[in-house]
Amino acid sequence: MEKNWYVVHTYSGYENKVKANLEKRVESMAMQDKIFRVIVPEEEETDIKNGKKKVVKRKVFPGYVLVELVMTDDSWYVVRNTPGVTGFVGSAGAGSKPSPLLPEEVSGILKHMGVDERRIDIDFVIGEMVKVKEGPFANFEGTIEDIDKDKAKIRVLVNMFGRDTPVELDFTQIEKL
Repeated sequence: MEKNWYVVHTYSGYENKVKANLEKRVESMAMQDKIFRVIVPEEEETDIKNGKKKVVKRKVFPGYVLVELVMTDDSWYVVRNTPGVTGFVGSAGAGSKPSPLLPEEVSGILKHMGVDERRIDIDFVIGEMVKVKEGPFANFEGTIEDIDKDKAKIRVLVNMFGRDTPVELDFTQIEKL
């Protein structure tokens, strides 16, 4: 079964509470294999009051939360019965399963928020030797120094001119030796 993004309707002003409640329920009910990410779409806005700049986060869709999940009776029940959730958006009727968002809708929302759509599960470890597959350092070999899963970046020490030089690459640019 594949995972998709769904829109969940909440009481307005309760979006962050619903996110926290749902994340707790996922953990306590061992649903990590069916319910993955919960996002409250926000954007930063600069307010100027009394000549002072202040950056505030504003909800893009007040009253809505995005949930990435594999739709099963169990996952539907867990989300639907989370305190503050009034229902899924896109349900045809009582008891029917909602429609997922289209991939392009999701990537547009996540890009707008500065969140990368694809969280890649990697099996690289710090200290491992790898080969760069593409980019300006193609065919260089190096040692992994740091892994940033959130940004999907990896820092590799590449030997150039007799020196180890740190190079930041995407996960997709390297391969195991």
